[in-house]
Amino acid sequence: MKPKIILMNLHNHFRSYQLLQSVSRNTIQNRNRLEHFVKEIWRAGLFRSRHYATEKTGTAEIPTQDKKSNKEVSYTADKYAYLKRNPSFKELLEEDIIFFKSILSSSEIIVDNGTNSDDLLPYNLDWMRKYRGKSRLVVKPKFTQQISQILKYCNEKRLAVVPQGGNTGLVGGGVPVFDEIVFSTSNLNKIRSFDPISGVVVCDAGCILEVLDNYLAERGHIMPLDMGAKGSCHIGGNVATNAGGLRYLRYGSLHGTVLGLEAVLPDGTILDNLSSLRKDNTGYDLKQLFIGSEGTLGLVTGVSILTPRRPKAVNVALLGTNTFQQVQKAFTNSKEELTEILSAFEFWDIEALRLVKAHSHGTKFPLEGEYPFYILIETSGSNKEHDDEKLEQFLEKLLNTEVVQDGVIAQDISQIKSLWAFREGIPEACSKAGAVYKYDISTPVPVLYQMVEDVKARLIEAEVVGNDKPVTNVIGYGHIGDGNLHLNITAKSYDPKVTKLIEPYVYEWTEKHQGSISAEHGLGLMKANYLCYSKSPSMIDLMKKVKKSFDPNGIMNPYKFLPNS
Repeated sequence: MKPKIILMNLHNHFRSYQLLQSVSRNTIQNRNRLEHFVKEIWRAGLFRSRHYATEKTGTAEIPTQDKKSNKEVSYTADKYAYLKRNPSFKELLEEDIIFFKSILSSSEIIVDNGTNSDDLLPYNLDWMRKYRGKSRLVVKPKFTQQISQILKYCNEKRLAVVPQGGNTGLVGGGVPVFDEIVFSTSNLNKIRSFDPISGVVVCDAGCILEVLDNYLAERGHIMPLDMGAKGSCHIGGNVATNAGGLRYLRYGSLHGTVLGLEAVLPDGTILDNLSSLRKDNTGYDLKQLFIGSEGTLGLVTGVSILTPRRPKAVNVALLGTNTFQQVQKAFTNSKEELTEILSAFEFWDIEALRLVKAHSHGTKFPLEGEYPFYILIETSGSNKEHDDEKLEQFLEKLLNTEVVQDGVIAQDISQIKSLWAFREGIPEACSKAGAVYKYDISTPVPVLYQMVEDVKARLIEAEVVGNDKPVTNVIGYGHIGDGNLHLNITAKSYDPKVTKLIEPYVYEWTEKHQGSISAEHGLGLMKANYLCYSKSPSMIDLMKKVKKSFDPNGIMNPYKFLPNS
């Protein structure tokens, strides 16, 4: 098959052009001279922006399911026999509730009264319907001082707590295991300040990522992280899990962009470190301990974060290719050819695309044929003409050398959103397909997709894959730019037999290939006992000492993050 590229024009139509081997660079760059190569036109209306299949319940989002089916989800403590409630933790009493009500208004607290289980369920259940706790109390304070008073009381009374943001986590880190009190940050939603000169925004931990990004857009700036759950996730949760996301390649880790934090320690101490300085070389950089600590050291209440200028020119290209080796070659070429304007390099396999197509309600994919792998490249800069030329020259090179076989370029913001919707729609499509085993690993890029192939082969050999079998699909997608694979295994339900085939095999494989068992999702409950596959005994021992120093009574997000003794 000869290479071809599909170009989206400015009139919201898709035009397909057959590129002949003899076509010159000038011909490729001159779109007017390509008119006679038109093969077909698709209307842009075939694309729709992605919408999450969730329903808003209070301030937490859970998948669109009937309430009865959500209540049928087994309790986490019943599913995992090794989990035992810490006997040193006190059970909630009426006197405790009276104290909390003296600090919080009626709209800031939800107490189990025997008839309001539906109100508590969104805070007890994760969005994948895999983890479910038994909390009888949710507190939703508006001010840091309230959190300080309540945490101090909980610490003195040995009442365990779970910090919870948008409840979009994937490893069970944000929901209770037993009867821990849920500290929701949903009411901590104020943007405190923005400095247009430095680009530093200071905000409450409960600010929704997309709200922050929209706020900054009006001021010519952009949040340095982006992800599919941006419409629900909280910036405090992003910081607590050190979330990576789709802009990591361009802007790096939150360890670099977060300049300061405000956090409340278990004893009620307010750690006020909301610095807006980019350079501060005085003493230990304590904020780094909280970034990625998953609420085990304290509760993040405020964030100071450096935001870059919003790019004036953004381009997105979607490409089809035959092998993962060609995906790697395209990435290498993109770093050479696109250099300073390259902002994202994503990939997914054909099985992921088929899932998205099956659950996208008629949305048509813009490439005509099927390819084993797909690549989404985003560029962002300050000069559209310059960026367009670089991207077109880059794509010409990929096509002429047959690194890619097909492609599409977006020409306006709606088309950019349409192309991104295919990548961002993969997690939702997986959740619609049934139960999902999700693994988020990082490895050297050359062996990244080998994980998918090896896991699939293992499950096929065990005869658990097929229409009449527990497992329906094994797919891979992720961020090539930072060596991050999302391995998703869809199944009819969570099956202990399947789990034993996957775990600890996935973690053993990751260790063998010098990878990390968590690239960006965190450890939570799911991976706490597997930390030894990424960290040495001496490192784990030191982590436990840090935890003990900050939280001697162990009330902060117990049973998670670190291996159970």
